[in-house]
Amino acid sequence: MSTTSINLIDSFQEFKDFKNIDRPTMMSVLEDVFRSMIRKKYGTDENCDVIVNTDNGDLEIWRTRAVVEDGFSEDDDLEIEEAEAKTIDADLEVGDEYVEQITLESFGRRAILAARQTLVSKILELEKDEIFKKYKDRVGEIVTGEVYQVWKKETLVLDDEGNELLLPKSEQIPADYFKKGDNVKAVVSKVDMMNSNPKIIISRTAPEFLQRLFELEVPEIFDGLITIKKIVREPGERAKVAVESYDDRIDPVGACVGMKGSRIHGIVRELKNENIDVINYTNNLQLYIQRALSPAKITSIKLDDEKKTAAVYLKPDQVSLAIGRGGHNIKLAGKLTGYEIDVYREADEHEEDVDIEEFSDEIESWILDEFKRIGLDTAKSVLALTVGELVKRTDLEEETVKEVLSILNAEFE
Repeated sequence: MSTTSINLIDSFQEFKDFKNIDRPTMMSVLEDVFRSMIRKKYGTDENCDVIVNTDNGDLEIWRTRAVVEDGFSEDDDLEIEEAEAKTIDADLEVGDEYVEQITLESFGRRAILAARQTLVSKILELEKDEIFKKYKDRVGEIVTGEVYQVWKKETLVLDDEGNELLLPKSEQIPADYFKKGDNVKAVVSKVDMMNSNPKIIISRTAPEFLQRLFELEVPEIFDGLITIKKIVREPGERAKVAVESYDDRIDPVGACVGMKGSRIHGIVRELKNENIDVINYTNNLQLYIQRALSPAKITSIKLDDEKKTAAVYLKPDQVSLAIGRGGHNIKLAGKLTGYEIDVYREADEHEEDVDIEEFSDEIESWILDEFKRIGLDTAKSVLALTVGELVKRTDLEEETVKEVLSILNAEFE
């Protein structure tokens, strides 16, 4: 390496820290900055060669000027007169080309500082673009990072290269609790450019997060032997996953759950004990709705394909199972199947009940009317409520209500 060559890696040591930019791209930016310096000093860079060595960071600048007769130079930046040329090299004659190497020092301290500032600005901009492109292509993929800072509305997470990822509170599972230094697993949800800075949003509540976790835990899904048809979630509470196998020898539900739940346990733990129902997908809509309402056992279903509604009839002890805690089970079943599901209690054919009018010989008609007014037209519908509830909902005295309940109870003894 010549003593006048410019080693950019030594001159601009901080550029070693840019991790998202490949070396050739960085060297190309360096060349552009130095050509700009040449144009400012000499008016043109057309007669200059900028040679960048991408292996060791060396850069050399060579300027070529035509040798012309004394007194005939029209542009000293492109031409040199013979007398001046001979003071440098006695063998030069009119018509020859004079080639000289430009040193970094010749640009002056101020120009070098300006170049450094321009260089930092351009490379930072380029690095931001690279981060944006990298994560734009990773939307829907799982990333793992370390919690750097926790705020009220969002958490700042750093990936293994120090890039900033934002996990908003709305994208966190309700039971999530993070502190600085914790490892976080999430899916890349959205990537935007805000004021020239990439804004990367990650999510733990998106259905895609659950799908990627299944792909990591279940090789048959990763290999394409089992397909996830649809996922619906109430983050932290319940999720339903419809799966289908393209190989008749593979039970898709069994493969996803694993031996004694070995595969699904890891996913459940990651999702803070979210209850996950894995359902075998089918084109038979009635059967699909029946499976979607698991663990409830359905007696019958009436579909209205036009209105996309399903009337589901169940035994009394299955109604609460179908609805689920907080209504999550029936809500998710509706989202999974695309049908609005209404649950109806089916009376047990062996269960006896008596129309309230049958007691007209023992209970005055105006009292019976009072019960019918609030929708209680059978003996058991009245007996299902407490004395306090009946007094509150009717205009009857407590003593009257107790007397009526005594008469009705006697019927079933």
